[in-house]
Amino acid sequence: MSEDLGFFFALMLNGASIGLMYALIALGFVLVYKATDAINFAQGEFVMMSGLIAAVVLGIAGMPLIAAVLATVAIMIGFSFGLERIVLRPLLGRPVVAVIMATIGLAAMLRGLAPVVFGGEPRAVSLPIGDDPIVIGPASLPPIQVVGAVVAVLFFLGFTWFFKKSRMGVAMRAVADNQQVAQAMGINVERYFALAWAMAGIVSAVGGIVWGSMLGVDVHLALVGLKVFPVVILGGLDSIGGALVGGLIIGIVENLAAGYLDPYVGGGTKDFAPYVLMIVVLMVKPYGIFGKRRIERV
Repeated sequence: MSEDLGFFFALMLNGASIGLMYALIALGFVLVYKATDAINFAQGEFVMMSGLIAAVVLGIAGMPLIAAVLATVAIMIGFSFGLERIVLRPLLGRPVVAVIMATIGLAAMLRGLAPVVFGGEPRAVSLPIGDDPIVIGPASLPPIQVVGAVVAVLFFLGFTWFFKKSRMGVAMRAVADNQQVAQAMGINVERYFALAWAMAGIVSAVGGIVWGSMLGVDVHLALVGLKVFPVVILGGLDSIGGALVGGLIIGIVENLAAGYLDPYVGGGTKDFAPYVLMIVVLMVKPYGIFGKRRIERV
């Protein structure tokens, strides 16, 4: 393999692994949108909170890894249930913009409370994963990226089966399509709203552990939600497969931009390249690559 081809392959593989980790966070956006028809702008803050909780739990002497992960997931499920019941359920039936503004306010509140509760210093999420890179051809991948990519694929397979084959998944899709009709058919809309937020809490918990292990945890980890936003817009807000494809595309594009363009412009292209791509795609396909087109009669 030539040096140029090897460099390209390494950028592609690194970008794909990061893209799968983006897709895992994007899955939280999709789960909430599929059930409630609203965007959770606090998804990045959910990841930040999960990472902080995981850092605290893992820091308890003698705490096994599995117990720490399960405790983090359980806390985030409880947090998501409480949030849905106290903040979001009173907004049921209100315009979607009301829910969106509530999540924006929640995001600001969590960013402000996190340093008060956990302190302002960065925390480490220590996982028993080695530091020796995993070499695949010319590419050298950090072990945490490989673990994160594998976890993301497993979650996508699981949630795809859930929505397509399980009774609860089909009911959640019905709620997303039309809440009034679903309720008339005997579906408990409030229960499935709560379930959607709980599932987003699970995804956030796992994402917070993985991203926190790779980057460390402080309030800036919440920015991963902003980084992931082009992924969900590109793939389609209501498509699980779209989140996966969008994550891969964004991860690869930003890595290729950093590898080929940064030497000429002095750096920083990976920070805005995904947004440029998002805007271009939206001009051609406003609902994203796999998003469901909606036609409203007026």
